[in-house]
Amino acid sequence: MPKCTAGQMEFGRLGRRVLSADFDGGALSSDGGLMLLRRVDERVGLSRAVASVMHDGRDPDRITHDMRALVAQRLYALCCGYEDLNDHGALRRDPLMQTAVGVTRDLGSAPTLCRLENAATQADVGALHRVLVEQFIASHDAVPDELILDIDASDVPLHGDQEGREFHGYYDHYCYLPLYVFCGQSMLACYLRRSRIDGAKNATALIKVLVARLRLTWPNVRLIVRGDSGFCRQRLLRWCEKYRVDYVIGLARNKRLERLVEPLEARMHAAYAQSGAKQREIDELRYAADSWNKERRVITRLEYGSQGTNPRFIVTTLTDAPSNLYDTLYCARGEAENRIKEAQLDLFGTRASCHDFLANQIRLLLAGLAYTLMISLRRLALQGTALQCACAATIRVRLLKIGVAIIRNTRRIRLMFASHHPYRDTFLSAAQALAP
Repeated sequence: MPKCTAGQMEFGRLGRRVLSADFDGGALSSDGGLMLLRRVDERVGLSRAVASVMHDGRDPDRITHDMRALVAQRLYALCCGYEDLNDHGALRRDPLMQTAVGVTRDLGSAPTLCRLENAATQADVGALHRVLVEQFIASHDAVPDELILDIDASDVPLHGDQEGREFHGYYDHYCYLPLYVFCGQSMLACYLRRSRIDGAKNATALIKVLVARLRLTWPNVRLIVRGDSGFCRQRLLRWCEKYRVDYVIGLARNKRLERLVEPLEARMHAAYAQSGAKQREIDELRYAADSWNKERRVITRLEYGSQGTNPRFIVTTLTDAPSNLYDTLYCARGEAENRIKEAQLDLFGTRASCHDFLANQIRLLLAGLAYTLMISLRRLALQGTALQCACAATIRVRLLKIGVAIIRNTRRIRLMFASHHPYRDTFLSAAQALAP
């Protein structure tokens, strides 16, 4: 353990020389990659878009920090790993963070940012969701032929007395149950909900709003809704069929379905008994639950091995071959689960420590917007580099958390990075890709 006295630290000796340290280095920062975030933000206009739609009830004559600066400060900090508002007590004086945001004075304090989150309205929730969708639309240079909307839910654990706090039996703790919609790597929605509800609640309404906006820009795009069996509800299926939206959605197994596949399983059992090799088959059938208004196409994936049968079912409007629908299309929905983990763990989308439910919804959206900024960095600056497929946490560690010295005078701000940084070439390539 180092010997520390009044800010002085001693780390032993190297030969005859004493190893000592202090925090008197001056204008230094550990977040050199903020310059890349600034460039990406300028390119996609994310913080400006958020600031333009956020409600600001402050007295204009008493405003010190404009809305865009507060939003940029919050998003950049999340991208650099500062999930707590308390971190801004010191971060607001970081010269590089000030430069990235675009000011030369102290940034917003933790109480200022806290008031920003708690002053948000329900209208802000809708407006910020529209920003997510507009960012997704703007990211396309050409009209897409097909878009797959992945819908899923996940838990946000709660450890205090937050508004709307409820116990969820499946997750075995108190939590919220936000509803996510992704298209590829892009987040289109992160809608916070109480947890003691049907997991598919609000799904149809959310898909309806997204489909309307996407078709306004791309009238002829083919839309496919994809989700697990928790979203197999008559209301969603009928709405999709009515408005020409295809779907491929998991279907929970039940006794009727199991009886329908018994002949196939018997044949697989005989083949397994003869060969001893695990059997696998994908087939289709027509099926209607009691609550359905008609029969629908159901794809079944059957397996028979040492542990017996393991049937899986999906319901779909698509006419592709059963094996392609299950193995290639439906199973690919697991990628959306990875994106949820990235948004929740790498960008702190589970940090619901406000008391008010609405403030926690804003926090979830801020994490989603920070995620959008990070995937924009990956899309615009990291293609063809070693980090083109890296997750947000890896990009942060290797590209954003870089030590830098800052020299500021009346004519120039000069940033001096570490000469031997391992990802120097990647950083230079990213900066070049983001150049005006």
